[in-house]
Amino acid sequence: MTTILGLSGALNHDPSAALYIDEKLVAAAEEERFIRDKHAKGKMPLESARFCLEFAGIKPSEVDVVAVPFAPISLFGPARWQYAKRYWYAPDRALDAILNGNRRYRRYRDNIFEMLRQLGVDPEAIEFEPVEHHLSHASSCYHLSGFTEKTAIMGVDGKGEYATTFFGYGENGKIHKIKEFFDPDSLGGLYGAITEYLGFEMLDGEYKVMGMAPYGDPFRYDLTPLMKYGNGKLQVNTKLANTVGVRRYKENGKGYYFSQELIDWLGPRRVGDAADDPYIHYAAGIQKFYEDAVLDLMEYYLGDIIRETGKLAFSGGGALNVKLNQRIISRPDLKELFVQPASGDSGTAIGAASYAAVKRGIKPEKMEHVYLGPSFTNEQCLDACKQRAEKPSFEVIENVPETVAKILADGNPVAWFQGRMEFGPRALGGRSILGCPSVEGVADKINEQIKFRERWRPFCPSMLDRVAPQMLGTDHPAPFMTFTFDVVDEWKTRVPEVVHEDGTARAQAVKKEVHPRYFALLEEMEKLTGNGVVLNTSLNRRGEPVICTPQDALNMFYGSDLQYLIMEDVLVKKAP
Repeated sequence: MTTILGLSGALNHDPSAALYIDEKLVAAAEEERFIRDKHAKGKMPLESARFCLEFAGIKPSEVDVVAVPFAPISLFGPARWQYAKRYWYAPDRALDAILNGNRRYRRYRDNIFEMLRQLGVDPEAIEFEPVEHHLSHASSCYHLSGFTEKTAIMGVDGKGEYATTFFGYGENGKIHKIKEFFDPDSLGGLYGAITEYLGFEMLDGEYKVMGMAPYGDPFRYDLTPLMKYGNGKLQVNTKLANTVGVRRYKENGKGYYFSQELIDWLGPRRVGDAADDPYIHYAAGIQKFYEDAVLDLMEYYLGDIIRETGKLAFSGGGALNVKLNQRIISRPDLKELFVQPASGDSGTAIGAASYAAVKRGIKPEKMEHVYLGPSFTNEQCLDACKQRAEKPSFEVIENVPETVAKILADGNPVAWFQGRMEFGPRALGGRSILGCPSVEGVADKINEQIKFRERWRPFCPSMLDRVAPQMLGTDHPAPFMTFTFDVVDEWKTRVPEVVHEDGTARAQAVKKEVHPRYFALLEEMEKLTGNGVVLNTSLNRRGEPVICTPQDALNMFYGSDLQYLIMEDVLVKKAP
């Protein structure tokens, strides 16, 4: 038996842990869920690692390998020289890249070793496996895709050590690099810079920009001065974005990833929650610019491989851009796209561990689900209810799917807490808020009274897997909400609350064998409403991590206008 613990967190955000025992991914979780600090910036994955070991019944002395998604980068390659050349205007950073370019790696390694000691793992007794950041992303999508053919691999991110964008292929389990781009020439970084300009937080608000984009006209403003691409080249204009040091725009003592020159060009940075002119057009413009650039580079470096076998594996934070993924799927020569559902940096814990497994002759299993976190018994849920000062009304019910479907069909949102917590940013029926998508106004109600978020933010449908081809007009797999699809016209009127402004939906097709209780709920919804579909959003409030424990669920329940919470078989209700 080989036990491999993957630990992410080198980039000071989204630390996580993942545990492989031989070929099986036994557990994975993000640190933010345990310490209740979204993105857990500056933290190490201590509690998530502790959970993984305890869940699997693995003693600290039984850990064989610790793999991390960050590695030393040689001075004899192009990465550090490219960084120094492009950041010439910040000589302190440029010289540091050349003279001391692996300082962050050494600091991270030391922090990991200290954390391992806190867990009871002796760093001297394990094999330590540093894996390049973008190889970790590549492994997380390729080795878990289940693809056996030669597979094109793409990684789009802010940056890892120095690399920002990866093109390669996988064959017979081995990953081959074709091309990498290096900081500051970063597609993810540029999208993040405009995310900051549009009033959101980088590494958190990119999906909000994507949600805002359909309200604007991508051709209203010309954003091409931001970046040049084509013929296999990519260069971001660092006079405008991906800036450091003296070029950064500063406001109230905070420096941003764009310049004063960008403010002079586009106008003041957006503030508030409104989606208005000109910012909706900037959002639409950067979304299209980003899509076009990725598709152009993908064709240049991977087009021949895609035409050969039709398979593409995609990861990195940029792979969570579901509108881009929809355009990739629309390629007639692409048979299947696998996007790692935890494509952000939290997923690199899985990537580093799976890469280390393959290196040791172990073939990781295909990723069929992301229910990899903690679960709780009825007794634990009941104890949490009994300890609440509010003295909630609760009962154990027998037929959860039937009862909850009736509550939903009557127009009431329900907090749904079932089984193991999901790994990654998507709520997939483990920690969700659900609504009936045919009830007018339910989306606005959840946005305004429960999630406390911008009114223009879309919601996603979870549906029976046999309903998906009818509603989406395609049989492409959609288990993880990693793509949007054009909704068939008939279904736009049947489930309008989960159709976005542009007629698309970010869908999850639910299989009975993967989540039997969630599937049963969808079947009951079909009996009551004629649609085997629910509105699904994550069980959290704006700015908070997704709920982990029954206590977390009750905290959210009493901090919002939710009236119903189902935790396993325990139904909690507020007084009318």
